Amino acid sequence: MDWIGWVFGFYGLQLIVLIVLIIGSWYVWDRRFKTKHGKSVPEGFERTKEVSIDPTTGKRLVVYFNHDTGERFYKEE
Repeated sequence: MDWIGWVFGFYGLQLIVLIVLIIGSWYVWDRRFKTKHGKSVPEGFERTKEVSIDPTTGKRLVVYFNHDTGERFYKEE
């Protein structure tokens, strides 16, 4: 009967680790995406001709590019 507790403990630990990884990656991905777009353009960014539609919200996004850092910024219109 001791092996049953070990099996449940082993798979239970894996399940807990998986849930923590899923929740952690969700927060990291969400924060990373939200810092790259908004309504006010930061200093040093120039407008490009690139425009896209966000498939989740349907909003039009104009791309701004910073030549010094290589970063892209998406402004909602």
